Amino acid sequence: MTYHTPVLLRESIEGLNIKPDGIYVDVTFGGGGHSREILSHLTTGKLLAFDQDADAEKNIIDNERFIFCHSNFRFLRNFLKYNKIPQIDGLLADLGVSSHHFDEVSRGFTYQYNAPLDMRMNPKAPLTAADILMNATENELRIIFREYGEVENAGKLVYLIALARQTVKLDNSYAFIEAIKPAIPRNQENKYLAKVYQALRIRVNSELESLKAMLMQTVNAIKPGGRLVVITYHSLEDRIVKNFVKNGIFEGAAESDLFGNRKVPFKSIHNKIIIPSEKEIEENSRARSAKLRIAERI
Repeated sequence: MTYHTPVLLRESIEGLNIKPDGIYVDVTFGGGGHSREILSHLTTGKLLAFDQDADAEKNIIDNERFIFCHSNFRFLRNFLKYNKIPQIDGLLADLGVSSHHFDEVSRGFTYQYNAPLDMRMNPKAPLTAADILMNATENELRIIFREYGEVENAGKLVYLIALARQTVKLDNSYAFIEAIKPAIPRNQENKYLAKVYQALRIRVNSELESLKAMLMQTVNAIKPGGRLVVITYHSLEDRIVKNFVKNGIFEGAAESDLFGNRKVPFKSIHNKIIIPSEKEIEENSRARSAKLRIAERI
């Protein structure tokens, strides 16, 4: 079984505009598909790759120009400093969940099988999805489902969770889905559960906070003329990347100098986002929601 098929591989590698002697970072190593392609373009350059999941270590590339960082990408600055790298020529981020995580049923990322409600990208992290369902306050749960899953009937959903957890341990997918069944719209089961699971996964892994932390560090990490290449899969993370590239911040408008010039660290390379071809979507269902943004450090 393939660990993970990279999405928009050609487009993202072209977006990095790789220099053979440059230093690059792949903050989402996974199966190593993007990393191997980056390395094939390097002669004397280096590549650092981040992944917090121990499973990804099985895919480490045996190459003297490759450095693996077993960590969340929010610690980008720390690892660059540790490796005595002042700045890099480009950074690639392929966000979201890998196909490996969905395929490994015991990891709890899919609702299609009965599995433990885990959802930790770092299996050593203390908090699981089951912990949140059983211990979070009703108000906290409403915020999680509304903000991270954009679930419209979050109130009803949380009411059912609060009712069920008084007598049932919501620690596996079947028990959880059975408990919330009255909240699931008829003929929209998959779409609804995808939103619910997305919300829990984002909360378990602090995904949006980590993304923001990493993006802010790219301002100093990437050299002028270097590239930031990000693939997103849902509106929440795409909005964060879009606003950061456009305004240098995550909310509001960019600051302007005395002459009205916008003070932003990056400029977008393309006026429109890049999406996969119909052929790629047919070959890789994960590509269906992918969006690629490429920006250059000013």
